[in-house]
Amino acid sequence: MSEALLAVEAAATDTTVPAASGARQFWRRLRTQRAALVAAGVVALLVLVALAAPLLTALEGQDPTTYHPSLVDSARGGVPIGSLGGASADHWFGVEPQTGRDLFARLVHGARVSLGVALAATVVQVAIGTTVGVAAALGKRWVDQLLSRFTDVMVAMPLMIMSLALLAIVPPSFPRPVLVALVVGLIGWGNIARIVRAQTLTLKELDHVAAARLSGWGTWSIARRELLPGVAAPIITYAALLVPTNITVEAALSFLGVGVKPPTPSWGQMLTAADVWYQAAPQYLLLPAGALFITVLALTVLGDGVRTALDPRAASRLRIGTGRRRESKADAGGTA
Repeated sequence: MSEALLAVEAAATDTTVPAASGARQFWRRLRTQRAALVAAGVVALLVLVALAAPLLTALEGQDPTTYHPSLVDSARGGVPIGSLGGASADHWFGVEPQTGRDLFARLVHGARVSLGVALAATVVQVAIGTTVGVAAALGKRWVDQLLSRFTDVMVAMPLMIMSLALLAIVPPSFPRPVLVALVVGLIGWGNIARIVRAQTLTLKELDHVAAARLSGWGTWSIARRELLPGVAAPIITYAALLVPTNITVEAALSFLGVGVKPPTPSWGQMLTAADVWYQAAPQYLLLPAGALFITVLALTVLGDGVRTALDPRAASRLRIGTGRRRESKADAGGTA
């Protein structure tokens, strides 16, 4: 993540203002990256599964909260009866040890929680970080100093430790997925504020911003019409890299017992008890861990592809490298 942050901060110093055809250029560059396209397809499939979770579980005929005590062997401590953890036509991935809850239903509903919490936390981080970054860059010197020092404090603050502390003192009656999204979002916006501030300081010195200021536009009108379009690229890039990080944080918090609470399913929560049952029912560990790994990997690859597609200098380096390879092949062919 540190290398990605350095790449995004470097891109933030680019003074190029996106043209009207920026979307077409972005898509053209993204299409050249097969790994990013595959990752985008995987992410789209995961989002579709999360949105269609009630339909999929209805098709199976199960739900994520119903207990099936007849499908576990109480004499052996609650081990699922049958091979592959009790997998059958009625329970596609088997059942959960002790409770007998359907694993497929809990897995697809857990995708809704994990992806939903990560996306909501990312939206909160982007909203706060963008507001603070623009305000610091456009405000007076003391405002800039105050907001910058506050941002430094937030960046230095350990996210997991603060999240654990805040989640532990909030009453259990508060909806846990909403609470996790808010806590992660309210703590983790510091880096995006730095990126937005650096880009805004560069853009506000350009001629079109000076012309808007001389025309009598207000500060926030200039920010909304002239500056925010210019900082959109680094914001989108870093937001794409924040989502997998937030998924990992949510899973870790649920694994530690302060995140999403039962009976609401979550991948991190499913991993909490998996270490006790992985020998008797290995899919109880492998399914949520595999889903988490694939999701984080796909989002990371997609985020890196978005960063490359939005950074013209990266695309230029790619073209230069391709041209050199072609020249070297042509020289080799001519020599032969």
